[in-house]
Order: sequence, then C-alpha cells, then structure tokens
Amino acid sequence: MHSPDLSAPLACSCFPLPDPAATDQFGSQLAPLLDAGTVIWLEGDLGAGKTALVRALLRALGHQGPVKSPTYALVEVYAVSSLYFYHFDFYRFGSPEEFLDAGMGEYFRADAVCLVEWPDKAAGFVPSPDMRLCFRHAGAGRLLDVTACSEKGATWLNTLNSRWPAADCCKVSAPPSSSA
Repeated sequence: MHSPDLSAPLACSCFPLPDPAATDQFGSQLAPLLDAGTVIWLEGDLGAGKTALVRALLRALGHQGPVKSPTYALVEVYAVSSLYFYHFDFYRFGSPEEFLDAGMGEYFRADAVCLVEWPDKAAGFVPSPDMRLCFRHAGAGRLLDVTACSEKGATWLNTLNSRWPAADCCKVSAPPSSSA
C-alpha cells in the first residue's frame, strides 16, 4: 500500500501542544485533511496524548460516541461519513509477528484511515505511514513532531504549517523498518 523511504522523511514540523485544548484544536485542523487509504503512526510514551488526538480527530469529523484506547482490544472501529477509521494499539505485542497472527493486515484497506499506536511493536509488518506523529513531554504540555513520509503527508503538513504555529524543535529519527 505505502512504500516511502522512511529513512529520509520528506518534511518535519514541531507543534507545541501546551494543554488538552490545544490537542483538540490540532486534531480539528488535521481531521478534514484525512482521506481513504491513510496510515498514520502515533508514537510517544504512555500518557503522551496519542489516544487524546484520535478522540479529537473523530470528534472533529462528527463522531459522538465513546472513543477509547484499544490497548486491550487491539483495534477500535469507527465509521465516519463514508470512511472507516481503525484505531490500533500494538503496545501489548510480544513480537512483531503477532500483527500477522491477529489478522491486522486486513484492516489496512483503500477505504480506511488507520491510526496506529506503538507501530514499533509490529515493525516489519505494519504498513508504512503517510505521516508520523510523535508526542514528547514538555513541562506540563507536549510537543508534537509531525513527519511527512509520503507526498500526501507532505501536502497535509504544508497545510498544517499554514494553519498552526510551528516551533523549531522537530526531532526526526528513522522509524523501525516496515513493509510496504
């Protein structure tokens, strides 16, 4: 599905998220950009804001039901407009092969938006992202490094840069290897 060279990201920006309201606002800016066939990796420590951003994205698109962490279920499914949103959490994987054993590859379809927490736990099997969102703690708030990994992701990042104040703090690192 996706095969960008993840060792050479196309672009990176860092966005300060000083409080939960800023995370919600950022999610409302990103949400309308997402389209079918999208893969976004969500990275960062426990409690860094990954699920909070997914909740903000879904709320911005009109979802009114609960949005919970898929830590125990592995995947939560949401139908919004004509898209399926799959929110994954691979934190509990003991080995990357569990991605295949659990049949997770079936969810990465052309009519879906896949939001993946802890993609490193499925390294080599989870499809490559269009965009990587990496949360870092910064005092009482967070910093969000947004890395474009495809042309589509680069277009979204350019749009976000025009709408949201970025800071000069992006820390890009090569992610674990991934399949196409």
